[in-house]
Amino acid sequence: MIRQQAFESGNKMLKGGLHCHTTRSDGAGTPEAVIKRHYECGYDFMALTDHDIYNYASYAPELPITILPAMEISCGVKRAKGAQYHDSVCIGKRKESGNGFEQDEAFPFSIIESHGEFQEKLDKAHERNNITFYCHPQWSSTYARDIEGLKGVFAIEVWNSGGVLCNYTDMDAFCWDELLRSGLKWYGVATDDGHAMSEHCHGWVMVNSQNDIDSIVDALAEGRFYSSCGPEIYDFYVDGDKCVIECSEVSMVRLHSDGHPVELRQASEGGSLTRAEFTLWGGESQYDYVRITVTDKDGKHAWTNPIWFK
Repeated sequence: MIRQQAFESGNKMLKGGLHCHTTRSDGAGTPEAVIKRHYECGYDFMALTDHDIYNYASYAPELPITILPAMEISCGVKRAKGAQYHDSVCIGKRKESGNGFEQDEAFPFSIIESHGEFQEKLDKAHERNNITFYCHPQWSSTYARDIEGLKGVFAIEVWNSGGVLCNYTDMDAFCWDELLRSGLKWYGVATDDGHAMSEHCHGWVMVNSQNDIDSIVDALAEGRFYSSCGPEIYDFYVDGDKCVIECSEVSMVRLHSDGHPVELRQASEGGSLTRAEFTLWGGESQYDYVRITVTDKDGKHAWTNPIWFK
């Protein structure tokens, strides 16, 4: 049996927000207000990822919510008819654990000539012992071919609430499978990228971790999480030629893989599914990876991270 690492025993699943903005950059809410909103929505941890300025601080220290050190780094790419954007959130451990950034350290926005130059910005974050994930590819008009050469990225946004609510983009794993098929082992994260207060707390990760900064960052880097906008996932594993998921009540389950058509399981009219099983035709040797998306009656998704076989 191969079980996706988020569902291995050991820890409570922690609800976390990985991408939001405050009045420290271009967000509408103060850091205190944004933290309070997440706490009231049941979050165990969050990162304040204001543009181009690093943060360690909790601006609501009276609330028992863990604040991950983080920021969003970004740049524009010159094009004949305008600009594309490359944005990435970087998240680090505590300063005492080797995080190389300082509180309020600036990471200025710049315009670059080619997609490849963005790697230099990522490298600076990685050199400071931060992990990075790629943000809102569809909103940015960024396709797999533009970013598949990036090194050191651990994840890509599969849901971005700001993009969904404001632009109807980045709502269901845009280009993730294309990247996975190219051989990249990137995880998928659901985030808010909240700027207006109404954009917060619609997408999150559920992490199998102890509730401290360093443990959470390790769990993210190791893929011990799933992403959601509502549904809960309780287990995801492959046993022989069977791929199985157990979840809260949903109306639809999709199996995604490399080189195979998407498979679908749907609830009967008026019913729901809490478990679905798929046959891996030809066995594991015919697949590089499998992942699953579940969708509830309100159209809200949750995404497993992949189980890789190669």
